[in-house]
Amino acid sequence: MVALLDTVVVGGGAMGSATAWALATRGREVTLLEQFAPAHTFGASHGSTRNLNLGYFDPVYVAMLAESLELWERLGSQSGQAQVTRTGIVNHGAPEEQGRVLAALSAAGIRAEEVSAAEATERWNGIHFATSALHMPDGGQLNPDLALPSFQRVAAEHGANIRHGVRVVELKILGDNQVRLVLESAIGTETVEARTVVLTAGAWTGELLPGSVRLPAMRVTQEQPLHFARRDESSAWPGFNHTLVPGSVGFENAYAPVYGMLTPGEGIKAGWHGTGALTHPDQRSFTSEPKQLRALQDYARVWLPGVDADAYTEISCTYTNTPDEDFILDRMGPIVVGAGFSGHGFKFTPAIGRILADLADGSGPAPTKFAAGRTITGSVSSPAFIRNPENTF
Repeated sequence: MVALLDTVVVGGGAMGSATAWALATRGREVTLLEQFAPAHTFGASHGSTRNLNLGYFDPVYVAMLAESLELWERLGSQSGQAQVTRTGIVNHGAPEEQGRVLAALSAAGIRAEEVSAAEATERWNGIHFATSALHMPDGGQLNPDLALPSFQRVAAEHGANIRHGVRVVELKILGDNQVRLVLESAIGTETVEARTVVLTAGAWTGELLPGSVRLPAMRVTQEQPLHFARRDESSAWPGFNHTLVPGSVGFENAYAPVYGMLTPGEGIKAGWHGTGALTHPDQRSFTSEPKQLRALQDYARVWLPGVDADAYTEISCTYTNTPDEDFILDRMGPIVVGAGFSGHGFKFTPAIGRILADLADGSGPAPTKFAAGRTITGSVSSPAFIRNPENTF
């Protein structure tokens, strides 16, 4: 007899783990399936640092930021491990957008302040500032290598079945509340059925979707940030985001806005936002594109005086990008999809888990902004305001 489950979450990265956590802590029956072992490095949810960047002015994202700040604290209390390292976030290079962010965050009760270039340089001398900066002290760093096992452990404590090393090879809709899944693992092939499936498979999402489920086009890219060595181990480093505008030093060689943060024990992480080559998640090279790497070194020589631009370690991850860089959070029949997080989703992980859990158990809708059938205009909502058209990707 085929086992009939209530909710199966396919993909045990950040969003799938948070969804299992949200459902289990409500008392819902949930099974989480992840094809790889814990702490794998094949997707987008590994490593020890992600910026908790609060630099948004869109009201939907600002509301999700406020919720996420609360939920990260809740997870910390439940797991017994603090999830946020509050170094603050400093964004610079785009004063007009920074002003909009300041107004939106202030209205939401999230702390933010504008500081002059001179004051910013004095406070954070590892970064060069040519314009005023927006300082958001409630921001900081998150640790995926801590957060994922925390979500999963708390979910399991509330009854979730967490299974690693289980690959979904077929997913077929049989009816309004019936989905068949064929699974492969070390114990062989098995078939289960579920009333609801939540698909949070990252770069593998498109391969698993039943043909009747349509999503906006998504591009999977291999991103290659770097860890630069610090010149002064005692200097203070906030998380940062820098938008290079025409006329900025180095704009002609820039590929996109730059993000960065301190990774303890590894250096200063810095990278172009969303400029990697198209890839298949099972066929990645894990090596940097040479021109982009050299351009990032050149950027560091000008804008990051606190690092040694010639001493670095390469990092590799994937982005799964929608054309407008907005997420996909929607339900289509018995399938709930969470996808397209476009390199700026991790900070929202617990709020996204809550939304996907709402879609799965019928508690509520997702914001229409994230509908699978939305009209894509081409504008972007992530903190990537200006890209250099001379440097395509």
